[in-house]
Amino acid sequence: MIINLLLVVHIIAAVVIIALVLLQHGKGADAGAAFGGGSQTAFGARGSANFLSRTTAVVVTLFFITSLSLGYLYTHRSKPQSVSQRLEQSQSVTIPAKQSDKKVPTKPDPVTGQGGVPVVPK
Repeated sequence: MIINLLLVVHIIAAVVIIALVLLQHGKGADAGAAFGGGSQTAFGARGSANFLSRTTAVVVTLFFITSLSLGYLYTHRSKPQSVSQRLEQSQSVTIPAKQSDKKVPTKPDPVTGQGGVPVVPK
């Protein structure tokens, strides 16, 4: 149960990191604004860089923690999770008995009179 919850948080964090990185301006974006291409942002000229970079740092930290937690939980599982492991545990392994060198007693066949019919003990 906890693994599923961590996995959902991990996937959401990954998608949020991708979105935050795509929203951030690169270092070359300021050079374009210096030649007349001013950009209007909701956070101000420098406010967006601080907000987005801090939010990215928090989400990356969350992603890192969920990565380590999922790795730890998956390696310390006690029950098998694959189908082949479940089948191996559900089937009991039977070892055939050793064949003895003793000959099985036989008696003659009542119809043909020839030997070869094994005697079944009663």
